Amino acid sequence: MAYRPTETTRRSAAAKRAAILTAARTTVATGGFAAATVAAIAEGSGVSVGSVYSYFDNRETLLAEVFRDAAVYEFDRVATAVATADEPIAQMRLLIDTFAERALRGRRTAWSLLFEPVIPAVDAERLRLRQSYRELGEQIIAAGVDAGVFAACDVPVVASAVMGAISEALVGALDPDTAPPTTDPEALLATISGFCFRALGAAVPADT
Repeated sequence: MAYRPTETTRRSAAAKRAAILTAARTTVATGGFAAATVAAIAEGSGVSVGSVYSYFDNRETLLAEVFRDAAVYEFDRVATAVATADEPIAQMRLLIDTFAERALRGRRTAWSLLFEPVIPAVDAERLRLRQSYRELGEQIIAAGVDAGVFAACDVPVVASAVMGAISEALVGALDPDTAPPTTDPEALLATISGFCFRALGAAVPADT
């Protein structure tokens, strides 16, 4: 007779899988993807190394899911903030502010999502994350060009450049191998915001 999982065994399996993912997220949040070995994740979740492989084909699959979950969560927070405004200047300001403020509050996680050298499966998820931000930027910039508040431009290229500028400007502040930055976060944010608005050919918001 073929084995048929019961509701109890399904719940137990789901709980173990969730525990493995939680341990992996915790390990990445504290030590980055490099620290997230299968042995460390197994220890953190209270299961054997073999059990980890029962739920995930390999380390690459597990870490790709961890990255994807974190990336989707962070992008959704930014997109939700942008959606609270109804005109391009305010939307761009919310994109910049929300992205940068969340990154500065969670330096280790932001570094892992944006800059840490990672395995190919995770890097593929990173490329999808970047594309999501580019597309959000394109929507805002295209609307701004149509409204006459941003200069006419090659929207996809400029959206890529703006998102690249925001993330690259945060490298020094996020690097986990350096001491916490002494730069005033508000001053850093104002500099990034001012640069982006000038690049878009827009008036810099008064409080930037």
